[in-house]
Amino acid sequence: MKNATIPARFHETADARRRFGDQLDRLAPFLLRVDPAADAVVEAFASMPSGQGFRLLEAALARGIDHVANDAPAELRALFAAVDHVPVWVDWDAVNRGGAAFLRTGVLGAVLLAMQSLIRGYASPGGNKPLVFSGRLREQAGRRLGETSRFVYAVSQANGMRRSGEGFAITVKVRIMHAQVRRLIRASGRWQTSLWGEPINQHDMAATALLFSVEVLGGLDKLGYHVPPDQREDLVHLWRYVAYVSGVEPELIPGSSAEARRLADMIFATQGAPDDDSRMLVDALVTHGIRSARSDSERRRAERVMAVFCCVSRAVLGEALAEQLGLSRQSSLLAMPLLRAAAAASSRAHALPSLQDLALDLGGRYWQRAIAVGLGGRPADFAPPERFADGPDVSA
Repeated sequence: MKNATIPARFHETADARRRFGDQLDRLAPFLLRVDPAADAVVEAFASMPSGQGFRLLEAALARGIDHVANDAPAELRALFAAVDHVPVWVDWDAVNRGGAAFLRTGVLGAVLLAMQSLIRGYASPGGNKPLVFSGRLREQAGRRLGETSRFVYAVSQANGMRRSGEGFAITVKVRIMHAQVRRLIRASGRWQTSLWGEPINQHDMAATALLFSVEVLGGLDKLGYHVPPDQREDLVHLWRYVAYVSGVEPELIPGSSAEARRLADMIFATQGAPDDDSRMLVDALVTHGIRSARSDSERRRAERVMAVFCCVSRAVLGEALAEQLGLSRQSSLLAMPLLRAAAAASSRAHALPSLQDLALDLGGRYWQRAIAVGLGGRPADFAPPERFADGPDVSA
């Protein structure tokens, strides 16, 4: 029988119990654990004039916490004492190789980020609730994809996760942004912990790192793009460190691709079926290109792109989940065979040492263009919101 203190979103099935045993009992409580260090920072920022706390954060990221020590609250100094510490297990060469392996996938990796990783996150009927509370789901779908792409690209660049790297800075900003979202959600008085657990909890924070690592690898496998075993480990190692800087507790940070795969399977096996909020988020993501089209030709192009993307999503997510999410069944018969052939050819080419640098350069250029389009010329500063756009309308 399920423990009464465990949120209702945790669906323990007989099959999950058979596969994972008492690991389920150890996983479920993380739905009620958050990030006290980051939460303390946003509470301290709340007592300052608007924007001052974020400016201190940016200064500390750019020049070090000692540069702003006289002005920084003790909570911010404590956070930097933690994130400035690099665990002994961090292998910088592996971190960089993992990022390079991902960037070489180019358009394939970008499509999987949207049509697998984000959609799998939206499919969680508990994990999607903080996004719903943030409001303006349809209007912000494209912007959200652009910001997520900016984050993933930054952490994947060479030395991006070093202390002076852009990926490190964005990771810390996202951590503080999540803490502020938690604060706003709690202040709303409408959050239902008994149903969903704590907002942006440890369980969901760990799941995010898995969505960008082993889930992407699984999607590449299904599309026929082969990532060698050593590069798979490197990509997981990159996101292991990103998870650490993000505030994920050590117990939930896998040390290998096998551990990451098992943890991801355990999370997906217990999250329950998608709800109306899941379908709303997925529809907003899939159709945002059509809705933002400024001409008939742009709309027709967006419709063709959506058709291919939905085919990819069905291929990597599986028909059952795709149906639950209401993903359109597109009649693009040649799209997947052609895409799989191109993916297989790309992976063979990228395995050649003489072509790896070229593939990395082309992949990086693609990501830069895609991010510029996604953000629409507006910068992504990852500042914590002072309020939500509008009130939530959530599925219980």
